[in-house]
Amino acid sequence: MLYINPFEKLPVAQSQYEQMAIDFCKKWQAGESIFTLHTSGSTGIPKPIQLTRYQMQQSALLTGQTFGLQQGDHILVCVNIAYIAGVMMLVRGLELGLAMTVVEPASNPFVGIEHLECQYDFVALVPLQIQKILQNDVIYRQKLNQMKAVIVGGASVNNTLQQQIQELLVPVYSTYGMTETVSHIAIRRLNGPEPNANFRVLEGVEVKIDERSCLCIKAPASNNQWIVTNDVVELLDASHFCIIGRYDNIINSGGVKIQLEKVEAVLEVALRNVLSTKLLPRFFAYGIPDDRLGQQLIVVIELPQLPEEERNRILGFLQEKLGKYEIPKQILIISAFSETPTGKIDKRTTIKSLNL
Repeated sequence: MLYINPFEKLPVAQSQYEQMAIDFCKKWQAGESIFTLHTSGSTGIPKPIQLTRYQMQQSALLTGQTFGLQQGDHILVCVNIAYIAGVMMLVRGLELGLAMTVVEPASNPFVGIEHLECQYDFVALVPLQIQKILQNDVIYRQKLNQMKAVIVGGASVNNTLQQQIQELLVPVYSTYGMTETVSHIAIRRLNGPEPNANFRVLEGVEVKIDERSCLCIKAPASNNQWIVTNDVVELLDASHFCIIGRYDNIINSGGVKIQLEKVEAVLEVALRNVLSTKLLPRFFAYGIPDDRLGQQLIVVIELPQLPEEERNRILGFLQEKLGKYEIPKQILIISAFSETPTGKIDKRTTIKSLNL
């Protein structure tokens, strides 16, 4: 655990990870103007991206304005600082004058620091982290409820997790963004009396769609240049959109185009209805090469085992709710998914490990 007060001398690091945080803070305080970060690799090959100090400052100021962060507030930095989500937590602390407790990424970031008698005002989490917090001791939920806001990003929040988030009193938001947009540019409320299924773009952000119906973004944090994404959206108006799925998550099986997110949404309901466990396992739909179909649709579920009876009930549910060509050809089980360094599911590596 590393405590950083932006108005005091930087502490001495006790680990390689803490040293990485200190090194970044030193560069920022020295006025470095260009920073090279890498994309997470969850939707493609990781690639380096150069961001300017101005872009990162604009993003930090926008976050502070959106969530009411003020000088002297205390933030918990528990997402990987080698990537944009973690780096921007450090920048927010340094630019907005926020005290920072930095911990190495873990499924439950409060484990090991629950004894500290301090109140945090803001945190960024990945879905797995908030899921683990909610299934553990009530003291962890109390830590969240003391905050001004909690943001959840890095992956989509499924309906089951969103229902569990309703237990929290603190405002919780799902965020939309990427390395190229310097963290989030849109948010949607996940809990409270009026949770929202649609994303609202933040102040100063412009959006439009291209000929593929993919989202394009322009903001001060993008140097006011248009960023073209591979996210297929429904643009509701100038400041609201609904995500349909990834353009590169459309597979062609026997000449029929299948949006994988649609299959995953139905699979989530099937798992919730069939499995007795409260904690929903992770899963994903995927297209693998097939000599006859071109691509074969499969689903992969993270479970130690799946009894034949439950497998058949899941398949039966999918057959009832999906179109003929959207029904997976295989339901595969694996005990543990491969992950990217940011905690996202590494689908390509997971599929490779199955030796299909």
